Amino acid sequence: MKKFSVFFCVVVFLFSNPVESKAAPLKQQNDGVYIVYMGAAAPSNNGAMRKDQAQLVTSLIKRKRNALVYSYTNGFSGFSARLTAEEARSIAQKPGVVSVFPDPILQLHTTQSWDFLDSFSNKKISTAIRPGSAPDQPSSSGEADIIIGIMDTGIWPESASFNDNGMGPIPNRWKGKCEKGDDFNSSNCNRKIIGARYYPDSDDQGGQLSDSGSARDHNGHGTHVASTAAGSLVDDASYYGLATGTAKGGSPSSRIAMYQVCRSFGCPGSAILKGFDDAIKDGVDVLSLSLGGSGGFKPDFTTDVIALGAFHAVEKGIVVVCSAGNSGPTPSSVVNEAPWIFTVAASTIDRDFQSQVVLGDKTVIKGGGIHFSNLTKTPVYPLATGESVKLDNGTRSVDARDCVPQSLDPAKAKGKIILCETHDTDYGNDDRKEEVKSAGGIGIILIDTEGRFIAPKFDTFPGSIIIENEGNQVYNYINSTRNPVATILPTVTITGNKPAPVVISFSARGPSLASTNILKPDICAPGVDILAAWPTEANLNRPIPGKNPPGYYIISGTSMSCPHTSGIVATVKAQNPKFSASAIRSAIMTTAIQTNNQNAPITTSAESIATPYDIGAGEANPTASIDPGLVYETETADYALFLCATGYNTSQIKLISKTIPKDFQCPDNLTEDAISSINYPSIAIFRPRDGEPPKTVTRTATNVGPEESVYTATIEAMTGIKATVTPNKLVFTKEKKKLTYKMTFTATPSIPQIDIFGSIIWTSGKYRVRSPIVIGTA
Repeated sequence: MKKFSVFFCVVVFLFSNPVESKAAPLKQQNDGVYIVYMGAAAPSNNGAMRKDQAQLVTSLIKRKRNALVYSYTNGFSGFSARLTAEEARSIAQKPGVVSVFPDPILQLHTTQSWDFLDSFSNKKISTAIRPGSAPDQPSSSGEADIIIGIMDTGIWPESASFNDNGMGPIPNRWKGKCEKGDDFNSSNCNRKIIGARYYPDSDDQGGQLSDSGSARDHNGHGTHVASTAAGSLVDDASYYGLATGTAKGGSPSSRIAMYQVCRSFGCPGSAILKGFDDAIKDGVDVLSLSLGGSGGFKPDFTTDVIALGAFHAVEKGIVVVCSAGNSGPTPSSVVNEAPWIFTVAASTIDRDFQSQVVLGDKTVIKGGGIHFSNLTKTPVYPLATGESVKLDNGTRSVDARDCVPQSLDPAKAKGKIILCETHDTDYGNDDRKEEVKSAGGIGIILIDTEGRFIAPKFDTFPGSIIIENEGNQVYNYINSTRNPVATILPTVTITGNKPAPVVISFSARGPSLASTNILKPDICAPGVDILAAWPTEANLNRPIPGKNPPGYYIISGTSMSCPHTSGIVATVKAQNPKFSASAIRSAIMTTAIQTNNQNAPITTSAESIATPYDIGAGEANPTASIDPGLVYETETADYALFLCATGYNTSQIKLISKTIPKDFQCPDNLTEDAISSINYPSIAIFRPRDGEPPKTVTRTATNVGPEESVYTATIEAMTGIKATVTPNKLVFTKEKKKLTYKMTFTATPSIPQIDIFGSIIWTSGKYRVRSPIVIGTA
């Protein structure tokens, strides 16, 4: 749903640019505000500024009293301020400054979804020999001590999904606060919502620019996301009676800390960095950002605010989960592609909102859509195509077939159900519905095969979306009947729909433009037609006459798949408190599912078999990920090597990170191929050419299962590639908890000129640990 897609603008005006990159065009920036990024904070600074940072800020304030917007002192150093271009250029030359860039404005990217994941993963566990189950409530106090930080539009604290019934005291380690503001005070926080911060901006005269004076959500997106990740159990939740069930988040006993970094016009990068800075200090365990950028542009990690903030959060042990973006299915549209970010694609669940079409010949077509109308169940309403009711004023037939605005003749359309095509992507379903409605039509049928996977909202206007084959059925009926008639039945909720999951078309795809040698996205999770909490503010709800807003809403996007994964992350961390951030990501990736509820390979909404560029390691499995057997731990040094290989020098990296070894140096003559050997749970290499030396990657697996364990490797066959693993058996003991293996890839004369996909699977008598393999062509 484009309205809720989170996209950010990668800035093009840089004052420190160590790598050449194709930057995204600047769509919008916070006028006159620049971010001065100075890398890592001083060790043990207790929130104090670094000396060089303090000197710059003091000098700036002396010149311009209200120039400072935010200072960053906890996880990293720097500040944002109102500067002229010349001032920004001058500051960029100062010692200790990594980069200076304009403040970008980023734009925004349940019940059955968790039931589907739980039942689906449990079904697979029997074949994948996985023990255990994911509890609705924690078996110990561990999960209740997990704190999920949400960076979004705020929160609606009165929602039943944020009740704290049965929750114990707030963890002592929590250092955050519940900030008082407009229509929000400390009593709006409880043992579920333990923190709420907001970030008002101010102009040069000290006036507030923010359109929100508190952490209260006046958009809905943040409330929906927060309840998906960690909402409490709520019986009989629904959207006006649809999708009825028990609403719950992925980790219903975890705590929520909201960081309202987004406003009506977008999410300033300066506020996002301040949110990261505060979250690191406050003590969150997981950060969930349903924010991203326009796909198709190589990121610059000196100006990518999410990548910068996430790097320092991960250094502090925080798992940072981000949406992959809604620019799919275009290749290389994935965003948030830094290897320290857990990047999430979106898929469907097994629930369908059916809005059946009944034709005059008694044919029933199981269309989709959400509407609350009162047409009779008998097909008595005249049925016409958009083209047959077009305006006779030069309107093109193709526009009338698509029912675009100002294409239909009220004299011809009045009282009829109109069949509309959807080829013109400049217009959406609401535009077509409003055109039919304004022309006097009494219902709309939309033909859109891929769009059928998402239920459009028609409100009280009768509507249904159908696939192309069904559209042909309707056309044939209309053309073979003198007086074609039809009706559209009220929406009903259907569960057990097959196939599911399906990767939805809007979900952004790999390969990563940051590097062919890292696979993104990492994982896939439910993101289509997700029911979750919503503000009851009247103007945030689609009106249904005579009914009060239900407090729950159904929306789609990678914004929804991100908090699903954040909830799983929280559960894995609760059950495995000693796991590092990278170990948690590994646990979820290596236990992911690659088959659907028909026991066939997961497909896309275009009906092709999903590849790792679509789903990463696969569909997240909340049960198996608790007990993964083996994990791949990615260290800060791995991320530093990634930065070296993508164009950064040693001095810049040492400014950014204080946790890498003091003797760290970027290797000489390093190429991007070195990225393939960072200790990641997936493997991606640039294709070897026939006759070239083999390419070798290394991985180190850490045993987190029984001390005495033996794993044997199986490699999925890859056309045109000979792959070997050495050793092909890993024998873990009490003394040997970490073991390294090498994979070698050799091209054969039959290697195809396309991307090649495979996997390596390590199995013991109890576990199956899978890493996807991608051999890319570009």
